[in-house]
Amino acid sequence: MWGETQMTDLVLDVEKLSRTFSDFWGRPVVRAVDGLTFGVNRGEIIGLLGPNGSGKSTTIKMLLGLLRPTSGGIRVMGAPATDTRTKARVGYLPEVTHLHGFLTPLETLDYYASLFGQPAAERRRRAVELLEMTGLSHAARRPVAGFSKGMARRVALAQALVNAPELLILDEPTSGLDPVACREVKDLIAALAKLGMTVLMSSHLLGDVEDICDRVLILDKGKLRAEGRVADLLRCHDRTRFTLKNLPGPDARALRAELEKRYGEVEVDHAELRLESYFLNVVRDGSAGTFHVPRFIRDRGGA
Repeated sequence: MWGETQMTDLVLDVEKLSRTFSDFWGRPVVRAVDGLTFGVNRGEIIGLLGPNGSGKSTTIKMLLGLLRPTSGGIRVMGAPATDTRTKARVGYLPEVTHLHGFLTPLETLDYYASLFGQPAAERRRRAVELLEMTGLSHAARRPVAGFSKGMARRVALAQALVNAPELLILDEPTSGLDPVACREVKDLIAALAKLGMTVLMSSHLLGDVEDICDRVLILDKGKLRAEGRVADLLRCHDRTRFTLKNLPGPDARALRAELEKRYGEVEVDHAELRLESYFLNVVRDGSAGTFHVPRFIRDRGGA
């Protein structure tokens, strides 16, 4: 079943996936992934969560075909994870950015685009659009060795999109970015998903995952401990909240008294902005400040 290409509506189809690491003598040392099963549909944004050592990185390496499972199977867009033709339709942003310091952003993107066999003119056009998207046009001809961590991260994100992938795998995508850039990256990911691109992102920043992910998978000690839509997992089914605008003090007190009379003790608080929203309102001064999806990705529709 797992050795042949099959048509499927799932972009990722993972079945009873396990990976055990052994020592020099072949003795099992640790079961990093243990019986993992899940599916990802086209256009979904999935958050892969878990503490350090939970199996996230091992899972990603197996999805990319960089590590072979001990047992179980993976299908990526209907083909085995090791299928080289499928890899051309996948984009990957690793957790740690390793770039050739002597290359400029333009040269870096041209190099990675050439690995996909793109013509020189198309490589140039895509590089220019991606650098504009990531706000690096002004530094397009500077060697990346002199870049800050945040700037290098932007180059790496552009590299992950150079082939307009159908599946985008992001490992800590906002690592090293300031709050404005983090918001821009999250807006970009949401825009890509609307175009049909499927995104699997691993992050320790739970607020980022809560903001944009449709579903989350929570791993611990190699096992899938929880899975579901973010709204469903976070909903408190034993509590109901009402939000009223511009309610005068006397009316609020009267309403609270009536509710307490009917239902017992009532908790009252004031609606609050998230710190991210407040910060962006202050520093953006009303400007949008968002990334724009390059034309070559829009034209392809994420496919």
